[in-house]
Amino acid sequence: MTSDTTGPSLAAGGADASSRVLHRSLGLGMPMATRAEGNYLYMSDGSRILDASGGAAVVSVGHGVPEIIAAVSTQVGTLPYVSSAVFGIEPAEELARKMCEEAGMARAIFLSGGSEAVESALKLCRQYHVENGEPARVNFIAREISYHGNTMGALALGRHNRRRKLYLPLMPEGVFHAVSACNAWRFKAEGESDAAYVQRLADELDAKITALGAHTVAAFFAEPVVGAASGCVPFVPGYLRAMKAVCEKHGVLFCLDEIMCGAGRSGKMHAWMHDDARPDVQTLGKGLCGGYAPLSAVLVGERVVEVLRKGTGAFVNGYTFQSSGTGTAAGLAVYNYIKKHNLIEQCAARGELLAKLLRERVAPLKHVGDVRGMGLFWGIELVTDKKTKTPFKYEDNVNGKLADAILARGVAVYHGAGCADGWEGDHIMICPPYTITEDEVAHVVDVIVDAINATL
Repeated sequence: MTSDTTGPSLAAGGADASSRVLHRSLGLGMPMATRAEGNYLYMSDGSRILDASGGAAVVSVGHGVPEIIAAVSTQVGTLPYVSSAVFGIEPAEELARKMCEEAGMARAIFLSGGSEAVESALKLCRQYHVENGEPARVNFIAREISYHGNTMGALALGRHNRRRKLYLPLMPEGVFHAVSACNAWRFKAEGESDAAYVQRLADELDAKITALGAHTVAAFFAEPVVGAASGCVPFVPGYLRAMKAVCEKHGVLFCLDEIMCGAGRSGKMHAWMHDDARPDVQTLGKGLCGGYAPLSAVLVGERVVEVLRKGTGAFVNGYTFQSSGTGTAAGLAVYNYIKKHNLIEQCAARGELLAKLLRERVAPLKHVGDVRGMGLFWGIELVTDKKTKTPFKYEDNVNGKLADAILARGVAVYHGAGCADGWEGDHIMICPPYTITEDEVAHVVDVIVDAINATL
């Protein structure tokens, strides 16, 4: 039997070709997880994995927290579901009240996943402009090397090129547009100050809106800290405020996607709080529910709600499991647990330690181009040459091989490709539960260093 400090084999001991599940990869044996507790996953072969990815930045408060399990179980036993078209439900009302008060927003919509939240946000922006007497506002602007979800509208909005390529013929033309990403390491000019870089990007957004015709632009969407598409690339200080100012100038809604970087993961409840740039519309998910039940949210500012209130008085949108009793009970329990145990402050402190160790021990390695992030949301970009920042070829699957090597050493990380230009570029991401200990942070870095040295 494998020891509890060694990870499972990806090729054996898990779901194989006999599985009836259509896994993301049909040719790969999936290691089978059987239970989870604290910051660890336990596998069918007896091994134990330190969950340094939190799934996909989902597990915020750790696995198997008894009081959260009790809250969800109680809701399942009393009222797991009613139709939100007919009935209200207490955990949804309480969670909305707490979230809106903290964020300075007016209303919350609760859904089942991030893609549903982004689709709802797109529709909300459209309806706002129609009811505000500007039906010509049909254009949406996002950024290059971005990701906003896997449903058609969300996929069209983002620029995760490898995920979009197959479905491009199905996407509407002339509606979804993009401006440059905010990635200082890759795209800031030599000698350019942060302030000058921010101004250049703000000028680009202003020019894009003007070129499309300001009267035709509905909203601008951005991830404050870009997750899966780029590997935890944070905004440059002042960037969010500058982009918000451009949007306000043209009557464009300023929308922030914090599905991956929100709910405390950046070291504040919302990443936009680091730049004092409250959005008109915000999406949340993943860490909001901590993995205890499916849940995402759209927070809506008073400006938007007021237009709907004076107009039709309704939002033309709805999902079967909207305001799910189980989901919102999980979200409320996670929110309360985070507050009770000061986990956002702990996330910030552990994030400072992680940043220090990554910069000291990982950044100097030959094939590490950049380490970047915020809170407990950090990425490592891998390159063939530090000076030229040349990425590895996509076909080499460097990110996958490195993630496998880390997993074989008993630690799970998130990994992806396309961070250099939307097509090429390898990264891994460290986004553990906020409950990770200092010793565990140090162990994660030890394992990453060892795996990089052994793999690249």
